[in-house]
Amino acid sequence: MGRLFGTDGVRGVANADLTAELALGLSVAAAHVLAEAGTFEGHRATAVVGRDPRASGEFLEAAVVAGLASAGVDVLRVGVLPTPAVAYLTGALGADLGVMLSASHNAMPDNGIKFFARGGHKLADELEDRIESVYEEHRTGAPWDRPTGAGVGRVSDYTEGFEKYVSHLIGVLPNRLDGLKIVLDEAHGAAAYVSPEAFARAGAEIVTIGAEPDGLNINDGCGSTHLGLLKAAVVEHGADFGIAHDGDADRCLAVDGNGAEVDGDQILAVLALAMREAGQLRENTVVGTVMSNLGFKLAMETEGIQVVQTGVGDRYVLESMKEHGYALGGEQSGHVIILDHATTGDGTLTGLLLAARVAATGTSLAELAGVMQRLPQVLINVPDVDKSRVATSAELAAAVSDAERELGTTGRVLLRPSGTEPLVRVMVEAADIEQARAVAGRLADAVKAALG
Repeated sequence: MGRLFGTDGVRGVANADLTAELALGLSVAAAHVLAEAGTFEGHRATAVVGRDPRASGEFLEAAVVAGLASAGVDVLRVGVLPTPAVAYLTGALGADLGVMLSASHNAMPDNGIKFFARGGHKLADELEDRIESVYEEHRTGAPWDRPTGAGVGRVSDYTEGFEKYVSHLIGVLPNRLDGLKIVLDEAHGAAAYVSPEAFARAGAEIVTIGAEPDGLNINDGCGSTHLGLLKAAVVEHGADFGIAHDGDADRCLAVDGNGAEVDGDQILAVLALAMREAGQLRENTVVGTVMSNLGFKLAMETEGIQVVQTGVGDRYVLESMKEHGYALGGEQSGHVIILDHATTGDGTLTGLLLAARVAATGTSLAELAGVMQRLPQVLINVPDVDKSRVATSAELAAAVSDAERELGTTGRVLLRPSGTEPLVRVMVEAADIEQARAVAGRLADAVKAALG
């Protein structure tokens, strides 16, 4: 069996790859691994379970709840809420673990299971491996240790979760949003009710699109992966700017008043300056990834802010932040982590803080985002090559060195083996798009020649 856990939980086509049986078994295994300490000294282990609006989330939620309760864990079912809300409630309620059912920005047929440890923290690889090991051991024949009678878990609906999370978001804001008109694209997802409520309570005039989830329309032509509707709505309504989330609302992208995209790197730059001004940017450092636009790094250097880069994936950003005590980090895709207020990327929180900066400064989002200039970026996937030799090929190293000399300090080259496919990703940034395309093309040819 290949590893079940990917970079963000267990994910696949619901009822094909991700079945009720798998969801139940993984939940029992997670209970044994994550909640075992909570069963000592008479304490009943507790889990918070939430989901996005996907139709498949209904049966998968039932399977997860059944698995946890059968393992002796009391379940607080919070219903449809964003991933960061489930993480927050896991910590705020002192639960032993949390479970979120969502496939994030993926299309509706997919779904996923994401586990949180105590405090609402994502699992380290070691804990995921332990859960898989326990699951596989019992799947192949070893019996579960099953409680009976009063030992089985109890299930209840925690209806206060919505209010508790919204109140948390409002409590974080440094100032109100009165006078701002904001379009919110909720991707017909988990934040369809939370996000408009939070922005409205904070004083903004809001226009919502993509806020009518029916279980089948999540991420369908809307949200952070499809910004066209938001761009048009911002211009049509004469809004100050727009905010877009993905299906589980752990991402935030924006559109300025002119209809231009403001990506995760630009949002990070705006928030970094705001947090430094407020004395909240610990170590004067922001964490990005190796895919962060070079323009972001150059802008932060100009402002005297250090940038630490990690591998691609918000989990690696979070690991670096927790290890070194940094307060802010994120990805170009819109995963932004503000560690003083969230244990994971929180799209609604990010959008609120971005809006608060606009309101506090009286400056347009376009002008604020202009602190950095995105350099043209070209990405070419080179298939059917031996990706394992990317780091050891002398021929390829020479081609990269030549490209880096040509680009100088205003460009960048990155070669990344795909984690799931037999291909190498060639990324080139340069001050001029034509130069970026030319260099990327030559490097793609060099990859084929050296690794094909």
